Amino acid sequence: MSVRLFERKEHALSYWKYRISPSEELINKILNFLEKHRSRPFELVVDVGCGSGQGTVLLGPHFSKAVGTDISPAQLEMAIQHSTAENITYRECPAEQLPFENATVDLVTSMVAFHWFDQPRFLKEADRVLKPQGCLALLNYTMDMELSYGDCSDALNQICKEVYDALMPYSNSYLDANVFDPYKKAYETLEYPDKEWHENLWVRKSVPVSNYIGMVESFSNYQAILREDPEKARRLSQDTTERLLKAMGVTSPDTEVVMSIRYYCLLARKP
Repeated sequence: MSVRLFERKEHALSYWKYRISPSEELINKILNFLEKHRSRPFELVVDVGCGSGQGTVLLGPHFSKAVGTDISPAQLEMAIQHSTAENITYRECPAEQLPFENATVDLVTSMVAFHWFDQPRFLKEADRVLKPQGCLALLNYTMDMELSYGDCSDALNQICKEVYDALMPYSNSYLDANVFDPYKKAYETLEYPDKEWHENLWVRKSVPVSNYIGMVESFSNYQAILREDPEKARRLSQDTTERLLKAMGVTSPDTEVVMSIRYYCLLARKP
C-alpha cells in the first residue's frame, strides 16, 4: 500500500505553492522517448501520485486526456482548484489500483512519488494499463539542492547541507536510506526491451529565499518535526532564513537566489 503522509490541507497548500515543477526539458525528454515508440497524437497519460498537479498540467497539452491520480483528497483538491484545462481531470485512488482498463494508457508517469508506493505492485499495475509500446516514466530529485548568489554560494550550500542533515533523522522509516535506490532497482529489474536511465538532470530556477524555506517546509521529514515539536520546526526555519540572509549580506527574505535541483529518471517501453 502507498504511504499516506501528504494529507493535511496546510501541507497540500505548501506543496503546491513551493515545490518546483519539472522543467520543460525534462518533460520533452519523456515525450521524445514516447514518440520514438508511439506516433502522435497521444491519447491518454496517467500521472500517478500527482500531488497538487504541477507535473500533470505540464503533460496535459500533449495528450487528448491527462489524468492525475493521488490518495490524498487535500492534494487533489489543490490540484483541481488550480486546473483550468478541460482535458485534465483527477482521480482519488491508490497507485497500486489504477481505475483504467487494460492496455488503454499511452504513458504512465510518476514524478517524485514512486518511492512512496508499493513498488512491485505499482509496476505490475502500470504494466496492466499501458498499451503495447506504451511507456513508463519515473522521476525524482535528490534532496541536496544547491543555492547560488553572488560569491557566497559555498557558504549558502554549507548552511543547506546542515539543514538536510538535521532533517534526515526524521525521514519516514518506509524509505530506504537512499531514495535513489528504488528507482535504480526498477531500472535494473524491469523486463522491458527499451530502457533509459538518466542522472544529473539539473533544473535551475530563481526563487526568493522565502520560497526555498517554503520548499524545505514541504518535505515529509520537516512535517514530521512539525507534528512532533512545532517550536523546533519553527526555530529551524527561522534560524535557516537568518543564516542565509546573513551570508548573502541582505535583510529581505524576498531576495532571490538560484535554486538548482538534480533530477534522475527511468524511461521504459512496454513490449
